[in-house]
Amino acid sequence: MSVPVALLKAARPKQWVKQGLLTVAIVFSGKYREIDAIVAVALGIAFFSMIASAGYLFNDLKDVEADRKHPTKSQRPIAAGLVPLPLAWVTAAALFGGGVAGSFLVLGRDFGITALAYLLITLSYSQFFKRAAVLDVMGIAAGFIVRAVAGAEAIDVQSSGWFLTCIGFGALFIGLCKRLAEIRLLEGGAGEHRRALNDYAEPVLYQLIGIAAACSLLSYALYTFDPSAPPGIMATLPVVIYAVFRYLLLVEMKDAGGEPSKTLLTDRPLQVSIVLFGLISLGAIHFAGG
Repeated sequence: MSVPVALLKAARPKQWVKQGLLTVAIVFSGKYREIDAIVAVALGIAFFSMIASAGYLFNDLKDVEADRKHPTKSQRPIAAGLVPLPLAWVTAAALFGGGVAGSFLVLGRDFGITALAYLLITLSYSQFFKRAAVLDVMGIAAGFIVRAVAGAEAIDVQSSGWFLTCIGFGALFIGLCKRLAEIRLLEGGAGEHRRALNDYAEPVLYQLIGIAAACSLLSYALYTFDPSAPPGIMATLPVVIYAVFRYLLLVEMKDAGGEPSKTLLTDRPLQVSIVLFGLISLGAIHFAGG
């Protein structure tokens, strides 16, 4: 594998799917019909993807020795020695700087502040949060909430409090499922890979996962009946309930959850749920807007 290809792989382009949260505001506000709004969100996704990739590079650089002890993460380009460390540091710095500067210069102060907050959360997670149980998944959740806020800032619309609450609990749910999968995979050596895993126990994780799932569904249900939500959006609630329950089944029965993006992109029922959610949402928003 060449160095450029290895560097691109280390940037984890597959994880850019998480920036899809920036599209939520444009869809639910009905502004997806406006070219300027589409361009703004596309640029926002690009800038956030730059910051996210820089964060992954920085994280891998900080954890290179621990990753070399992991059964699968040892194959990552930096841990495997396929990317020179100085090159990885320079690339991370360039992506961080370009993502934040572009956000301020192209999309304005408010979006830039949101991008800066995302950068700070990313760095704080790599340096501090990831070492403390519960705070680690809360740091992940904060990143998802900021993405949703950024999508609204890009097109200058108001974020729904209930929807942001749902995003936060949903991210907690997925993050806790990931910790459970890591404990199962690494067993006694979990703490050597991620210090926070020493303070997690499977019975407690099951309880936390159940609480996060319930709170995410409840907050989404409350959002669908909120006056600020598009009329008819409550029709998506059964789909969301099914998707959460399906994810729980995959985590328990098939040991999924360790790679959330892979689970979402490879499980057919979840794929169908995502498509149905999108179609129902667009239908409700379209008819509401006349």
